[in-house]
Order: sequence, then C-alpha cells, then structure tokens
Amino acid sequence: MEIRFTTAGDTAFNVEFGEAIDRATNARVMALHARLKAEPPPGLVETVPTFRSLLVVYDPVATGRREMQAAVEAALAGSDAATAEGRLWRLPVCYAPDLGPDLAELANGLGLTTERVAELHGSAEYFVYMLGFMPGFGYMGDLPAELERPRRTEPRVRVPAGSVAVAGRLTTVYPWESPGGWHLIGRCPVPLYDAGRADPVLLAAGDRVRFEAVDRAAFDGIAQAVAAGRFDPACLRAAS
Repeated sequence: MEIRFTTAGDTAFNVEFGEAIDRATNARVMALHARLKAEPPPGLVETVPTFRSLLVVYDPVATGRREMQAAVEAALAGSDAATAEGRLWRLPVCYAPDLGPDLAELANGLGLTTERVAELHGSAEYFVYMLGFMPGFGYMGDLPAELERPRRTEPRVRVPAGSVAVAGRLTTVYPWESPGGWHLIGRCPVPLYDAGRADPVLLAAGDRVRFEAVDRAAFDGIAQAVAAGRFDPACLRAAS
C-alpha cells in the first residue's frame, strides 16, 4: 500500500503504512518513529506509533503542516525498517483460578485444559505493537493460534489492575482497574504503570515480552515487595 498522510486535527497528522496488523508494517512505523526521535525536525512535539501508522504532532507556532510533512517525507527516504529490537521483559503471571476468572471457560471453549492454555500462553515471545486505551496498556502479539478467541460478548465493568488477558491474536496486562472485554486468564503482580517511577510506563512500543508462570506464593511475595516499595522492575529485563 502506498503511504498516505491523513489529517488528525489542526496540529497533527497520521502517516499510514497499510491496513494489516503485522510485523512488517509495524517495522516501517517504528523505523520512522526512531528516525524522527533521533533527528526531530523544528516544531515536532511528539510521534505516537500504532499498529500501522505514526501520529505526528507539531507546534503550529513553530511550523506548519506543509513544512512538517515535507520533513517527514524526507525522513521516510532515509529510514530503514530494520530497526534495532526493543527491550525484552520477563513478566511473572499467576494462572490461579481466582486471578484468571475466564481461564476455565476459555479452555473449555477451545477444547483445552487450563494447564494447556497457560502453557501455550507462556510459550510465545510477544511483540508490543503499540500502547493505547490507557497509559501502560500494551497491545502485544502474536498469540498462539490455538488460543485465538473473540472478545467477551459482555464486557466487565471492572477488570482488576494487573489482569493478564487475551482477545483475538493479542494479549495484554491491564495496568489499572478499568472496564474491559478481554478474557482474563491470570494476573501479573508488577504494575505496568507507576507514577512514582522515573519512567512511569514500563513497556514501550517495539519491546518484547515473555510471560513466566509463578505459583501463588511467589505472586504474593512479589505483590508484597511492590506494595512496600522494595521491588525494582529493572530485574525483569532480560538480555536480548
């Protein structure tokens, strides 16, 4: 698909690379994001990557749409889709029935045991395509095909913070308590958003995530350390 520029208000526009959700399209998004971050043109405020497009926000006092789009087009000519891989995170998750209230129903609908669902979920390395919905909410793909299932027909009014969930070919961790329609299969004791950290949002677009199963005792121990301010999430970063 030819690259398209679409208006997003009076101080922003989108650079659209395609219609599909796939790594190749997203690699082009992330390459342009990295190029503009490394060499920001005058007046650029920020760029926000999504599955298939990059939002470019600019200061109308410092520049205009025509000038900013020309700068982005020049950056496109020099961007390389083979960008460096993001950070690798190993996030603990407890698949206990009370922490994953949809686990049994999901397993039954898929013709699998709950143990097999947890095993499959933990077997993949996920790619953070984008952040959205709320700060820290990462849209991670690609879920093993055996676990693919549409969202719940009736969303919940309250999903507990830390809930690990799946929907379609994606998985996520809810950073805060919120409404939600994904299937809840476990819980992560590490907050993905913490206003007290120097960098409040743990994950970034382009990062990779592996989920590692922990038992209830380990889950409670990490949760207690987090509550007491004794847990450093940097320990979850793995060597690439």
